[in-house]
Amino acid sequence: MRPPKPPSRPDKVSLWRYLKLFRQDILSAQPARLYRAWMAEFRTPFFRSYLINQPELVETVLKTRPDDFPKSDRIREGLRPLLGESVFLTNGETWKRQRRIIDPAFEGGRLKDTFPAMWAASEACVARLRGQVGQVTEIEEVTSHAAADVIFRTLFSIPIEHEVAARVFTRFRAYQREQPLLNLAAFIPVPRWVPRFHSRATRDNAAQIRDLIRQLTTERIARIEDGTAPDDLATKIMTTADPQTGDRFDTDEMVDQVAIFFLAGHETSASALAWALCLMAIYPEWQDRLAEEAKALDDSSFSVMSKLRISRDVFREALRLYPPVPMMVREATCPERFRDREVPRGAQIVLSPWHLHRHERLWERPDEFDPSRWQTENGKQCQRTAYIPFSAGPRVCTGAGFAMVEGPLILSMLLRHFRFERVEGRDPVPVAHLTIRARDGIWLRVVER
Repeated sequence: MRPPKPPSRPDKVSLWRYLKLFRQDILSAQPARLYRAWMAEFRTPFFRSYLINQPELVETVLKTRPDDFPKSDRIREGLRPLLGESVFLTNGETWKRQRRIIDPAFEGGRLKDTFPAMWAASEACVARLRGQVGQVTEIEEVTSHAAADVIFRTLFSIPIEHEVAARVFTRFRAYQREQPLLNLAAFIPVPRWVPRFHSRATRDNAAQIRDLIRQLTTERIARIEDGTAPDDLATKIMTTADPQTGDRFDTDEMVDQVAIFFLAGHETSASALAWALCLMAIYPEWQDRLAEEAKALDDSSFSVMSKLRISRDVFREALRLYPPVPMMVREATCPERFRDREVPRGAQIVLSPWHLHRHERLWERPDEFDPSRWQTENGKQCQRTAYIPFSAGPRVCTGAGFAMVEGPLILSMLLRHFRFERVEGRDPVPVAHLTIRARDGIWLRVVER
């Protein structure tokens, strides 16, 4: 069988039908032609949106002229209750200042420093899963727990069992089911001056998450001041000064940044890991190869990552088929001309990793799972020009390197100890919440190796 994929709607539907589909799931609301189109236009009475798949246009927006295509305010408003003015949402000089302070914490050398915490979280995940051997288990819950554990251990040097960490995790699970990453304002005729209304549950969960993060941040500031703070990511970020101004993040700014670290570092990794395990259950021959490779984990040093090549390619392929963030929206700040079309100032430019990664005119066998593709000429070419699970250009995810260590490590650790098997009649259907998740969960049988 092929990897699970949501159904596509007919190429032409009424605006009302489109909006109804969109509210249910933005993936299945899109027409099948987007998997082969270089560009598509969506018109509403108030503005226009353009989805671009042509690699040259994607490069223009993300790499060549990113300042001309800032993040759309329409998308920012949807996530502001949780993320405030985090680096994920800001633009211009504010964003540049934030990246100057954050980026040093994720430089190559720091990955080696955080590896023991990732290893400990991986072992803890194995220990938790032992109690579910022989059972049919909801895998997204397993990977969410593991990814949250990694974030808290690497960011604040506390395990997920810590009282505050556990409460953040519980609240965030509720939040991510309530709040889609893209709200309707990105595509439907809503003027800029109309306020974005959020449900009471969304507002309450976001407020409680931020209160808990503030508690952790305030405690860390006190430990930094008295010289007892551990040398983890939170300490590194909170003690790093902007090289241009000498400023550091204050408490409010740090709460915003920790919120996006948790979203980007936990939610996205959990999604990718869950789909990787699903794919392993569908393709047991690849699962066996990866499990054999995982014997290298007798070595617990950072150097073991160079031996997990199959795991890295499997995780990379899972990110291709199920990019955690399915769509990104930018805004044209001046009139443009793309593919002989006039793009007016203020138009929404939609970049869709979901469609780009499965584009029929770019990838060989785009809907098939094949980790070996990354060693082919087509795979190498597409990786350079049509593969953006972490975005690209100046706004590439600062934790991309972090994720490419965490994902293969946890995947290998789990497959070293367990086999994951499909459950007949319960194949998942991808939908978009904060990230690409399964409509009714990913249910697999866990078997001890």
